[in-house]
This record gives sequence, C-alpha cells and structure tokens, in this order.
Amino acid sequence: MAIESIPARRVQLATDVPVDPVAAAAALAARAARVAAAGESARRLDPGLASAMAEAGLFRLLVPRALGGLESEPAVMVDALAEIARGDGAAGWCAMIASTTAVLSGWLPENEARAIFADPASVTGGVFHPRGRAIACDGGFRVSGRWTFASGCEHCTWLLGGALVFDAPDAARPRLRPDGVPDARLFFFPAGDVRIHDTWSTSGMRGTGSHDIEVNDLFVPAGRAAWPADPALRREALYRFPVFGLLALGIAGVALGIARGAIDDVAALACEKVPTGGRRRLAERSAIQADVARAEAAVAGARAHVHDAIGSAWEKARRGDDLGLRDRALLRLAATDAVRRAAEAVDLAYEAGGGSSIHDASPLSRRFRDVHVATQHVMVAKPTYEVAGRVLLGLDPGGELL
Repeated sequence: MAIESIPARRVQLATDVPVDPVAAAAALAARAARVAAAGESARRLDPGLASAMAEAGLFRLLVPRALGGLESEPAVMVDALAEIARGDGAAGWCAMIASTTAVLSGWLPENEARAIFADPASVTGGVFHPRGRAIACDGGFRVSGRWTFASGCEHCTWLLGGALVFDAPDAARPRLRPDGVPDARLFFFPAGDVRIHDTWSTSGMRGTGSHDIEVNDLFVPAGRAAWPADPALRREALYRFPVFGLLALGIAGVALGIARGAIDDVAALACEKVPTGGRRRLAERSAIQADVARAEAAVAGARAHVHDAIGSAWEKARRGDDLGLRDRALLRLAATDAVRRAAEAVDLAYEAGGGSSIHDASPLSRRFRDVHVATQHVMVAKPTYEVAGRVLLGLDPGGELL
C-alpha cells in the first residue's frame, strides 16, 4: 500500500531557538516517553512531539548557524540525541536522521542551501545508499529510485535519496569519477514530490515510520545534489568532520540514550516490585544490584570512549587538519562499540525486570526492541570492527566509506 505524496507539514517555531540543544532535548524527554507507546502503535512519531522537537531545533542540530541551524559540535549532537532517546528511542532516531541528512547543507551551493534550509520549519530525511538512477540532463538530473528505511519521512519537508549518475537513459554503466569510482550523488527532493510506500512493520523502532520512498523521473537541479566524500563548500569545522562518522556517532547517541532510559526504568521498577513468592523488593537483591551496576558501567564507559574519540578528531577539524583513515576508523569503532555496550546494558535491565519486561505496556519491552534495531544499522554493524581492525593493522579498509 502506498501513501500518496503527503503535503509538507508546517510548524510554528518559537522566536528564539534554544542555544543549548542538550537542555532542550532533556526538557522534551518526559514528553517523548509519554507518547512513545502511541507513536509505536501509529508507526510514526507523534505529530505534537515532532512539532515540539522542530521548535527546539532538534531536527537541525547540524545545519549552519548562517542558515538558522544550531551547528552543534559532534559531542553536543551525541548528548542531545541521547537525552531525547532517553525518553523514546524513536524520537532520538528521527532527530538523528534529520540532523545527519541536514549536514549536507554544507555541501550545497549557498542559494540551494537557503532554498532548503533557511525556513526554520524545514525538516530533512532520507537514505544515503545510492539505490537510485540519475540521468544527467540540461541543468541537473532526472532521478528515479525507491529507497528503504526513510525514517521520519511523514514529518519531513525535504527528502533525499542516493543514486548513481548515468550520462544517458540507455547507459549500461554509471559515469566514473577521475579515480575510477562510480559517480554517486545524494539528491534532495521536495517531500510533496515523493511517494511514500507503507512498508514499516518491524520488531522495533516502529515509531520512526521508516517507510520506503520513491521518485520517478523527477528533475533535480544540479545544485541540489551532493556527495559527502567530496570536500564541503562551507569552511566551518563541522563540515570538515567525516559525514559517515557523524552518522555512526548519531546512532551511538541514540543507543546510549535508550540504555540510559532502560536503567532509569529498571531502577524505578526495582524500588517497587516484589517478585511473586518473594518478600524483598528487586532493589534489595544482590543479583539485581550487580546487574544495574554493570549496565551503568557499560553506558558510562561507552560514552567516555565516544567523547574521547570525538575530542581528538574535532580538534583536528577545528585546526583545519586532514582527518586520515585512522582518525575516521577510530570514530566508527567508538560508535560501533558504544551501540554494542548500550545493547548489553538494555539486556541487563530487561532481564532484571523479569516478567514485567515482556509486556507491551512496559517501556523496557520497547527499549529492548528498539536498541536491537539500532545494532543492525550498517554504520555500526559488527563488520565495522573488521574495517577498523584492518585500518589499525595498516591494511586497506576494503572500499568502506569512513
């Protein structure tokens, strides 16, 4: 079943965008938690919450200040995403997708970047994978394609999809770049020109509404196409930071927030629940105490690892130094390991909750499903360990985009 091109939803923004996105996210976390079950049932982010997040600037964390965005440092982005995901992982995920697609504003010509991002109600989303086909034509490209996992597509005003570039409609092979690599681009489409297919029936992250999106022979001006492996057009430090590193770190921030929320949930449950046949609350049992402590250590250690990796890379970006393969590999390694540690923490909290955890009404049930969807993302999947290991051993990363 397809959802025909839905009209772009407009939001009324606050006069002053919050300066501190972490505080803004923390302020919305409780609201996100209250509507999380409804969003999961509807398979989309609650519209009221989406509007509040837009007003707080949480969909524009990586948009340049010159375009009205927050231009947050990577560490701030991670912590802001963790705070909103502490309330609901789907909300954090939608903020992550919107922000990491919007970072491409730094790769667009000024006039096109303003056309897309200057409106403070602009929300972007989409899919980086070049599944589409773009035919070069006068002034731009004719783009066709269908992309899976378009998180938050129902509240976006612009969507993007990756495509390989062909010089003619009947060309069998894509255009090649000077280094012999196929020419891939990311193309921005007005949301009203995109068809949404209702495909999102999953074990977790249901509230993200990550349906398929499709365009057919849609003209896209040349200035609305970019590729993050190319140098950015903007000179600010944020746009010298690896885009795929930002994406992986954003996923880590969401996973760490889910884990933090799970620890909060099991702590609240443990202080009240007396298991069937028992006399002591869960909190008084040594096994539960140890598991909560292990979960806390896993989340705190993973967050420290992420911030350490970001710190050295960000300093290089600020100085204008090149971030080499090792720097990029260490970012991806920290992000991947953080997602794994977060999942371990959620598992500990879920198991500590006992039978209470299995009910749909339990937030621990949703957090368990959500975090294990996050572990499956290609940016932080298990093969990333192998890629990082190859780089650390002085070997070629095998074509992986770092």
